[in-house]
Parts: sequence; C-alpha cells; structure tokens
Amino acid sequence: MIKRLPLIPTIVVLAAAAVMVWLGFWQLGRAEEKTRLIAQYEAGTISQDLVPFPIRGDGSEVWFRRSEVECVNGSETEAVAGRSATGAKGWAYRIQCELPDGSVIAVDTGFSRELTKMIVGPGHTIGIIAPGPRLVSERPPVSAMHGDPGWEVLAKPDPNDLPNNHLAYAGQWFFFALTALIIYWLAVRSRMAKRD
Repeated sequence: MIKRLPLIPTIVVLAAAAVMVWLGFWQLGRAEEKTRLIAQYEAGTISQDLVPFPIRGDGSEVWFRRSEVECVNGSETEAVAGRSATGAKGWAYRIQCELPDGSVIAVDTGFSRELTKMIVGPGHTIGIIAPGPRLVSERPPVSAMHGDPGWEVLAKPDPNDLPNNHLAYAGQWFFFALTALIIYWLAVRSRMAKRD
C-alpha cells in the first residue's frame, strides 16, 4: 500500500500537516505566555505606586498600573463605548490630553449614559494605564462634573479583559492538520480503489 502512494503529493501533504501541527504547539506556547502576562498584570494592580505614563511605544510593560498626567490644554470629548464602575453600559468620554512637553495622549475622563459633547478643561489626572496606551481616570474631571451631573466613574481596566484566544487557535491548527490528512487519505484510497 505504502509503495503505491503518490510520492510528491504525499510529501506535500505531510509537510503541510507537520507545519500545521507545529503552529498548533506554537499557539499553545503563546497561550501559556499570555496567561503568565495576565497574572503579572493582575499582580501589578495591587500596587498603589504611581509610574510614569509611557509616551512612546505601546507601554505594555506598565499596563494596569497607576499613573498621573497634567493636561495643559482643554479638549473636546469623544464618546466611545464604555462601562461605569457600577457595571452600567454607556459612553466613556475620551479627550486628547496635551502634556507639558507637547506630547498628546488619550485620557478616558468619565462615564455617562447619555451621548453628549463637552469641553474638558486642563488639569491633573490620576488613573490606570490601559492598552492603547491610554489613561483611565479614577474620577471624572471637575470641569465636567460641574457641567454634567450625570458623569460617573469609569470601570477600572481589568487584565482579564485581554483576549487570550491562543488555545482556540491551537485547536484550529490541529484540526486543520487532521482534516488535511483524512481528506488526503480518502482521496488516495478512492484513487487506488478505481485502479483495482
């Protein structure tokens, strides 16, 4: 039977299946790395120490740590989907905060169930660094609170909200490899049955 297998197609299919299996194991490794990273972020949330906000890069080394910034100019708010600290769904209000050195970062200032626009004045903000990176304020800005009593505190960024789909991806690669081998085996068997 083995001698009757077509050589080149068999090599191609086996090589493709081997690559898929390797990708599956690679995704398993990535899943373990992501689990360790999330655990590291969770440990970092315990600290109340302030760290510098990352101006360059994605800042992933300090995600979910507390930081503070000084916005030197006011900014109009931009509404994005968000949650309040009490779990209500609505709008997170984001501003473009200009820092004293001229850098501009995103700051999520507060939560409201109503869609509106307003100017948030300059000021000092303490919050949690979230992916982006952006700073999620621990309390709505004073200027916004005076302008709209419906503003609430935003939900704190949670490391467990980070996607960790690597296990599912690994399963897909193993499934693809098995499917390729089964389909090839059925095709070869059908071909040989016709010859006999």
